[in-house]
Amino acid sequence: MPFNNPISDSSTPAKKSGGLNSLVQAEKLMQIAFVLPCAMVLGWGAGWCIDHFFHLHWATVAGLIFGLIAGMVSVIRMAMEAMNSLSPRKSK
Repeated sequence: MPFNNPISDSSTPAKKSGGLNSLVQAEKLMQIAFVLPCAMVLGWGAGWCIDHFFHLHWATVAGLIFGLIAGMVSVIRMAMEAMNSLSPRKSK
């Protein structure tokens, strides 16, 4: 068919320009810095709401701890992904 687009080779990733690639990397690293405090504030807020509406005095501390753990898991995952993307890939 003359109007059929060829199938692109998905094994070769599209290369980004040097400046754009560095900005994307900087954004990923900045995101790591904001995830932990945001997760802690959200956990604290959810715990405070549970404490306020259901009168469970331990819920605020539990929410804060849950937010801390969730934030740390997310930070570790993002850091590992950032380290993998920064390291040069070995060709097989």
